[in-house]
Amino acid sequence: MPGTNLTREEAQQRAKLLTVDSYEIDLDLSGAQEGGTYRSVTTVRFDVAEAGAASFIDLVAPAVHEVTLNGDPLDAAEVFEDSRIALPGLLAGRNVLRVVADCAYTNTGEGLHRFVDPVDEQAYLYTQFEVPDARRVFASFEQPDLKATFQFTVKAPSGWTVVSNSPTPEPNDSLPNVWTFEPTPRISSYITALIVGPYHSVHSVYEKDGQSVPLGIYCRPSLAEFLDSDAIFEVTRQGFDWFQEKFDYAYPFKKYDQLFVPEFNAGAMENAGAVTIRDQYVFRSKVTDAAYETRAETILHELAHMWFGDLVTMEWWNDLWLNESFATYTSIACQAYAPGSRWPHSWTTFANSMKTWAYRQDQLPSTHPIMAEIRDLDDVLVNFDGITYAKGASVLKQLVAYVGMDEFFKGVQAYFKRHAYGNTRLSDLLGALEETSGRDLSTWSKKWLQTAGINILRPEIETDGEGGAGVVTSFAIRQEAPALPAGAKGEPILRPHRIAIGLYDVDEASGKLVRADRIELDVDGELTAVPQLTGRRRPAVFLLNDDDLSYAKVRLDERSLQFVTEHLGDFESSLPRALCWASAWDMTRDAELPARAYLSLVLAGIGKESDIGVVQSLHRQVKLAVELYADPTAREALLTRWTDATLAHLRSAAPASDHQLAWARAFAATARTPEQLDLLDSLLEGTHTIEGLAVDTDLRWAFVERLAAVGRFDEAEIAGEYERDKTAAGERHAATARAARPTEEAKAEAWASVIESDKLPNAVQEAVIGGFVQTDQRELLAPYTDRYFEVLKSVWDTRSHEIAQQIAIGLYPALQVSEETVTKTDTWLAAAQPNAALARLVSESRAGVERALRAQAADAAAE
Repeated sequence: MPGTNLTREEAQQRAKLLTVDSYEIDLDLSGAQEGGTYRSVTTVRFDVAEAGAASFIDLVAPAVHEVTLNGDPLDAAEVFEDSRIALPGLLAGRNVLRVVADCAYTNTGEGLHRFVDPVDEQAYLYTQFEVPDARRVFASFEQPDLKATFQFTVKAPSGWTVVSNSPTPEPNDSLPNVWTFEPTPRISSYITALIVGPYHSVHSVYEKDGQSVPLGIYCRPSLAEFLDSDAIFEVTRQGFDWFQEKFDYAYPFKKYDQLFVPEFNAGAMENAGAVTIRDQYVFRSKVTDAAYETRAETILHELAHMWFGDLVTMEWWNDLWLNESFATYTSIACQAYAPGSRWPHSWTTFANSMKTWAYRQDQLPSTHPIMAEIRDLDDVLVNFDGITYAKGASVLKQLVAYVGMDEFFKGVQAYFKRHAYGNTRLSDLLGALEETSGRDLSTWSKKWLQTAGINILRPEIETDGEGGAGVVTSFAIRQEAPALPAGAKGEPILRPHRIAIGLYDVDEASGKLVRADRIELDVDGELTAVPQLTGRRRPAVFLLNDDDLSYAKVRLDERSLQFVTEHLGDFESSLPRALCWASAWDMTRDAELPARAYLSLVLAGIGKESDIGVVQSLHRQVKLAVELYADPTAREALLTRWTDATLAHLRSAAPASDHQLAWARAFAATARTPEQLDLLDSLLEGTHTIEGLAVDTDLRWAFVERLAAVGRFDEAEIAGEYERDKTAAGERHAATARAARPTEEAKAEAWASVIESDKLPNAVQEAVIGGFVQTDQRELLAPYTDRYFEVLKSVWDTRSHEIAQQIAIGLYPALQVSEETVTKTDTWLAAAQPNAALARLVSESRAGVERALRAQAADAAAE
């Protein structure tokens, strides 16, 4: 029995047999306000290569009423099982299939998600189909290489808005509540979309050189007052300008809508011409510029997908990495290089956030080559990870440095023209790049894309002076390939790297560390000599991988490390600062730098850090380092030291600045003394103020959640705050605060709502889990370790993928850092024999406990 899985082999066999022409999909959503199920009628026209052959179409539905193949009715009870409808006795050439089913609205963010806004009590619908969930709404051949045209006809309540991939038509006068859309171009099923409900919208147009593309932005009416549509349109237009120039291919669809939707599991989804985006990106309260930058990157990422992913689509999910990496790389590049961009420092953000994610993922036992082996849908569902997105994008940046940016985009242009509306493999892109660059990429591809793990680059320097001073007499770069994590497949390998070496000295006039020179070179093999540096006076700092061209851990030589430790905040440019911060964090995670030393380093340099995104990352990393990587006997003293510093920075930050807001949130996250908690309470009440700090809706909730977690606030205070903010976001915040309370009763109630019931919507479940797990409550949470392992297999087998994954990751006892937790995990893995996807998630969490144990030992040894 296949359940809901589909193997690559099955997909290949089906693709050889079938060519799909068109879908006509008729959905009756007139009862959406009440929920339940809806009628779905699908007519599919497809050609078959072999007379008498059998195949199947995919469908997940509570009931199938009718299956008609080439005019002949089939017994639905016989042909429909699990997630498939069997199609026996197919004709050679054209076949026509009609399926009538009842499909279900969901509250999991998969298929057709239904949400009721507590503000207006109206229902709002949107689809989310990647990877295999179009089959929850209509019968489909659910694989990316069976492209077709899709024509939707939708019946919806009067006055509602209906948006799809094609432009929204005017309802028919005789059928005022029915929308019949024009067929789409040939696209894959996973990028089709419907967004239905009484949404608010703002419209504009992108016009250039005779081209005119209608633009739309949508959100719920309860968020309309916060929708900064001008800023969103500005980023969108910059993306259109830059991508069309670089890709030399006009935007391929008839309009471009961006729809901010509720309870969205991911950041956004690249539905052709109808991009859905999580509506937390409509900011209700003050946020820092880092949040606007992240939103802009998301907008550009999805826009890039209109070409790479939608116009030209991967044949199978093993090239998912290329889809996501390309969109990530080009979105960051657009922010960095597009004229008038607000975020020309985007590579700093990339180094600071995306690269950190990649390095973490690549050191887990589940690490895998960028080009992963995707055997089935179960594999791909857990593969939306730091390697697929961040390492892949890092390696594309390395590829651009290797072949040259102009040659790279010339190859991309040829690729789009050659494969428009088709499906491709990685070899199709590499072939185009080889043509334009003249480089043989076979060795590069094998070493970078087909192997796992990270290299380490270290400088080896000799000088004619004492202690490393004086003139350089020898300079070389040593490359290491550390052993892969236990359980990982493959062997460590040395790779070719295109890197820059930065030479930094203090500018006497400004006191800043500035780059005096830069050398770019190829590093290959174990040791690469750099004769260009011989005979030069040694600068204050040698920085390998300056400009962050390659993907590697970088270590500083002893003299540079000593200087950077004292002057990290003095780099004039944000990118070398970010690279040094990242190196220090990497050393902390690898137990090379004690957590207490990392805290000291951050406290010494963060006051000079101007990049707000870096500041906020440092806040998160220090909190994690102290709470997980520090010697437990020193933890409270280190937390006190950190929290005292956050309050001092909060009081000294420029009024109304991003830094002030960031420090307020950092202070709230660990406030612990009676005096600190009194301050949070008085800021909430308004009896104390800090000049420029607006304690607005979301900051209030940050304070409330902390006061609940330490036992200051209980149900009365939480309910009172919800009365001030009776919105969907307020509902989630209240759920977090209730679950955070430090009582056995609160924990039992939160646990039961997630584990013993399946009624919570995805976003509320996520909020409850976030409140349940509190780092100050290790003893209170300890009994849930055994309970987690008792229920996990059943949860995985009975819940949808998104819901089950939230539970598997979020409720793993990661705070119980002990050998006992590792042993219990191993015992469960051996006894439960979970499928590969669940085993991977649990093994990754186990690796986090092992890493914390090593780091804690290193910190204790430094006492």
